[in-house]
Amino acid sequence: MRRWLLPEYIEDILPPEARRIEALRRRILDLFRTHGYELVIPPMLEYLESLLTGTGHDLDLKTFKLVDQLSGRMLGLRADITPQVARIDAHLLNRAGITRLCYAGSVLHALPSGMTHTREPQQIGAELYGHPGVESDIEILLLMVRALHAAGIADARIDVGHVGVFRALMEGFGIDRQLESELFEVLQSKDVPALRELVVDLDSPLRAALLWLPSLYGGREVLARAREHLPNLAPIAAALDQLDRISAALEGAGQPLHCFDLAELRGYAYHTGIVFAAYANGLSNAIVLGGRYDEVGKAFGRARPATGFTMDLRELAARSGAEPETTAVLAPYLPEDGALQAKIDQLRAQGVAVVIDLPGHAETRAELNCDRQLVLRSGTWEVSAPLI
Repeated sequence: MRRWLLPEYIEDILPPEARRIEALRRRILDLFRTHGYELVIPPMLEYLESLLTGTGHDLDLKTFKLVDQLSGRMLGLRADITPQVARIDAHLLNRAGITRLCYAGSVLHALPSGMTHTREPQQIGAELYGHPGVESDIEILLLMVRALHAAGIADARIDVGHVGVFRALMEGFGIDRQLESELFEVLQSKDVPALRELVVDLDSPLRAALLWLPSLYGGREVLARAREHLPNLAPIAAALDQLDRISAALEGAGQPLHCFDLAELRGYAYHTGIVFAAYANGLSNAIVLGGRYDEVGKAFGRARPATGFTMDLRELAARSGAEPETTAVLAPYLPEDGALQAKIDQLRAQGVAVVIDLPGHAETRAELNCDRQLVLRSGTWEVSAPLI
């Protein structure tokens, strides 16, 4: 085996793609900053129990694990930054009011999420802590829409669900944990025949409600059908009211391409309210995932209300198209020429790339991607184009 081969589903990011990803990262983080979201940079490595606190079994399977040579304790390489940001809010910042945080960085997955997916996504996201109402869910959703627009994706379809509907049915009819888990599995996989078998012996109102859930998918009319066919339980009515307000907010923001899916239970182990995902044309996997998770901070000392979303910069950059190619000015190698050095410093201060033409490489100048050069005219260094 060649020693320089990378592990499967791990790859280098070369200049053109790196330029797209970095430009997009800067645009989105600037967007977050203008909406009051403060940047945090959590570590790549943490004690395993901290990384996995309140996140459920799925994240455990994704996490690389190793033994700390200093303490002997188990460490994990983060597979998701969201729990780390929840720890920062609950344990380090310890603010009493609303906190808005954002982040960007690599995560590592023990297994790829698909045959064409990397095990090192570039994750970027925003989280809002301290507000339990639908108003903060709406803020996060609208921020997500603006982030997609910043990435050049204006035609995304947004699917919104609410785990509170299924949870209310389970609690309202006293369903035990084992059956709840089985029902969750078949609903999440949209396995209607298996669902019919599981609900045969249940009370008629619950059986009818569970059989309705997979078909409650579509536009705002789904919410009216849900009110008609689901039991009149207060938590269900509250969840549907929240979804109504979210629909109105998205439509008011010019984002009509959204659907409701009341059988969507992704992240049921830790989500406590709305869940949402955004899809782009031509891609089967979501480009954005998010939702409300009010209990994640509990293990860190405070169960703060929380809502947020995360995106993969590499997926977004691939969809957003190429950044305009940047070119540079070629400067001769004359280190003793003070006027030349002053001109180079002036151009760089203006954001212009200037490349020094080191001796002995005239035959490979084309690789430097320069389309102009500095030339001396009448005692003054000037930018000349095209390169000669």
